[in-house]
This record gives sequence, C-alpha cells and structure tokens, in this order.
Amino acid sequence: MATCSTILTGPNLASAGGAPIPSAPIPRLDWSRCVLGSEFDCATAKVPLDYDDPGGPTIELAVVRRKAADPGRRVGTLFFNPGGPGGPGTVQMPQNYESFPREVRERFDIISWDPRGIGNSTAVNCFGSPEEAADWNAKTPAGFPVGKKERAAFTAAYEELGRRCEQRAPELVRHVSTADTARDLDQLRQAVGDQQLAYYGISYGTYLGATYANLFPGRVRAMVLDGNWDPQAWTNNASDQAAQTTSFQRLGSGRSAAKTVNRFLTLCGSTTTARCAFSAGSPEATQNKYDQLLRRLRKDPVGPWTYAGTVAAVVNSLYVVQPGGATELADTLQDLWERRLPEPSPLPPPPPVPHPNPYLGEEQSTAIFCGDSPNPRDPGMYHTLAEAAAARSGDTGRFWIWATAGCASWPAVAEDRYRGPWNKPTAHPILVVGNTYDPSTPHSAAQAMAQELADARLLTHEAVGHTALLNPSNCVQAHASRYLIDGTLPPPGATCRQDTPIFSPPKPSGGVATGGGGTAGIII
Repeated sequence: MATCSTILTGPNLASAGGAPIPSAPIPRLDWSRCVLGSEFDCATAKVPLDYDDPGGPTIELAVVRRKAADPGRRVGTLFFNPGGPGGPGTVQMPQNYESFPREVRERFDIISWDPRGIGNSTAVNCFGSPEEAADWNAKTPAGFPVGKKERAAFTAAYEELGRRCEQRAPELVRHVSTADTARDLDQLRQAVGDQQLAYYGISYGTYLGATYANLFPGRVRAMVLDGNWDPQAWTNNASDQAAQTTSFQRLGSGRSAAKTVNRFLTLCGSTTTARCAFSAGSPEATQNKYDQLLRRLRKDPVGPWTYAGTVAAVVNSLYVVQPGGATELADTLQDLWERRLPEPSPLPPPPPVPHPNPYLGEEQSTAIFCGDSPNPRDPGMYHTLAEAAAARSGDTGRFWIWATAGCASWPAVAEDRYRGPWNKPTAHPILVVGNTYDPSTPHSAAQAMAQELADARLLTHEAVGHTALLNPSNCVQAHASRYLIDGTLPPPGATCRQDTPIFSPPKPSGGVATGGGGTAGIII
C-alpha cells in the first residue's frame, strides 16, 4: 500500500482533567490503485499508538476506498466498519461493496480500514511463525470444549496465548481499544477533509459507532448502526466489580441465536425437502430431527464434524441466509443426518487488494474484546455459566458463553477504555437497525442502543440473519439511503420485511430498490 506522510493541526480540546492534550498529526492519505485494474484505491495512515502521547510511537492503518460512482452528485465520504471485532475492512468492504444501496455507492466515496491490531494494519501477532499459530489452533476444539479433558486443554491453550501476547506485543495489546479505534476514525475523517462523519457500522461496528458518537458528538453527520451491541451490557454498566457474567451473555446472544435456529427449523419444517433438504415434514418433527442429530454427533461425529463444531457451524451459517445460505445449511445438516461428509462451501473470490488474506489470528479479536469488556477471570466459571445458558437457550447458549472464555487469562486491560455515558447529544440523529432473528446481536440490543443514545431512531427488520446490510431488504436500503443522503429518518415504529424469506420462492417486492426515497414494505 502507498506510504503516508503527516501534517500538523491545531491543538485538541483539553482533557477531562483540564490539561491540554497535544494534537496528533492528521494522516495524509496518498492513494493509489490497490492492484492493477482494481476499482479500489489503497493507502496507509500513520497514527499514534497512544493518543495520550501523540508525539510518541506510531502504528499504521491499512485503508481502502471506492470512489463515488457519480462524482458530480457526490455527497462526501461514508466510513464503514465490518464488525468483528477484528474484521479487516480492506478485505470485507470490497467483498461487500455491492451490498450497499446503489444510490449510496453513487454519491459517497466508501472507505474502510483494518482497525489497529488487525489484519493488514499494525497487527497483534503472538506467534513467531504461521506454523506456531497453526500448532496453537490445533489445541482448541471446534466450536467450544465438551467434557473435562477438552475444557482443560482449552484453558491451557488460552493461558499459553496470554503468555505469548504478553511477551511479543505487550504495548500493542493495551492500545487496541474501541476508544483508540474511534480516535483513529476521527483522524481518517480529518484526512479526507470531511467536517463531520458519515458512518455505517455493523455488529461490533455499532459499538465503535456509539463510542465515536459519545467521544465526538458534535462531529456526527449521519450514522447507521446495524446489528447492535448494547453498550451498557458490553461494558457491564461500567462496573468496577469483578464480572460474574460474560459479554455475550449480557448481550443476549445465546437466546437470540436459539430463537434464530428455531425460526430456521420452523421455516424448514414448513416446506418440502425440495426447498429445505433437512425438512421432516413439520416444524415440530424438524426440531426433533435436529435435536436427535446433535445428540448423535456427541457420541458419533461424522469425520471432523463434532457436536460442538456443528453447533458453531449452524450459528455461523445463519449470519447470511440469502442468497443460498439457509439452503446450504439445510443441505449440510441433511448430509450429517445421513452420515455423509458435507461438501465444503466455496470461498468467495479474493477482492482486488494487495493482501486479501492477512493473518487474522485469534489473539487479534481477543485483544479488543477482552481489553474492552469485563468477563469472569476464573476459567472454571465458564462451564457452570455454559450449562446454565444451555438450560435456558439450548446448545447455542454454550456456544456464546465459551466465545469469550479466552478473557479469563488475558493479560491486558485497555489503557483507554470508554465506558460511557452513552447519551451525549449528537449534532444529528442516528439510525439504528435491528433484525428480529439474528444469531449474534438480538433485536433487544438494537432497542437498547436506540434508547441509550441521546437522539436515535430504531428501524426494525423482520428478517433472519445477522445485519440488514448482509441480508438486504429494499425497504431498509431505501430508508438508509434517504437518511445518509439528506438526513431523513424513518417514521417512528417503522418496520421492514426481508425481500425473500428463507425457503420461499423469489418474488417481486415492489417499491424502490435502491433508496431514492421509496418505502417499500414499511409497516407503520
């Protein structure tokens, strides 16, 4: 990627303690084509490792841009974070570019970046070689640990990871907080010359957006938060007491995933095997078939397909259900039912960027969420919490409890966490979008986000899948386009429907597909 130089700006506002903080240099983005023939431009931004020491050590951020398709009608820049934490924007924005509404692509330069600690940016890497990383990965079971032996191996593996990271990246792991990344985002905003920020964040990107909105409330022009994390839940209400619950337990991810799996099985069982290969002829029979399959896999895996690995695959497969995601999941489950090895899903083609497959080790996302969000420090608590969650939410409860178990032995807390308040009045209102059947971020978290922010409007998407951007609705796209372009919010209580429900034949949805002000499918 292109090199970067810096220019200086005036002083920042005083810190909370009253002492003036020197200004960080604004990155200069020297754009060039990512690769020959690519529609995307790449650059590198240099930012401080620690914003309390802006003249100290720096790190690099890999940045990608797609210019507005209709430059004569260009509104400005739309910054995008693909979630995670740990999603490499330089890879995922090009992969998902066509998911943005056409009018947004026409009228905005769309920019994303690999957040600090991730991918092609200055990255957390706690291993000396790819072989060392692969050896560590082999020590952790697919999905989550089952049984005393796997739990002991899991705990030992994450203790080892913590030791490695403390040895190899002690400073970096303390400076990859969401607040640090929000400050990076403001640096990038200044680098492109925008007076205020237009932003689209999905999943973890909603928490980043909420953090930015409360650190820099006067700089918010427009912000779409899609697939939300409840900021109070994520920060454990800013409590200084030792956490007794996990991040995703507080968020409600296990219950939301269970609800989504049940919806998938209900719709599958309500149709024929021609549309859903796993159907047993009715919702109840299909649910029973699924439960029986999981019980069988506990004792008799199908090759590498264990019980826990299958639960994880089901949750992950329900992130993107159209086109074909739900059908592929049904085919996989039917293969396992018939004791056949499922065909691996084809990987998406690499985007036209210089490094489409950066190292994305477990330690990168772990550094962010363990540094930001309190989790129990006793490894033994996770089994107890997982079994209690399973009693409430079934198998997905176990999956989401174990998702943050690596935090028990993580060596660092972020030096610059933001824990609230979350209701600072912003220059312009924020649009919050939530799916009703989401395997990761529950609709209740979108409701909580809309309530926590000082000025936000909730748009409900009656849909299966994780985020509306990745499971599109013409109706949601129409509202998002209008809001991003001219600030018009949906009416209070607005609800959109998924264009094509899973396992149903495609049908015209009517209305405006690309967001020129249409309101197709709105229920008031």
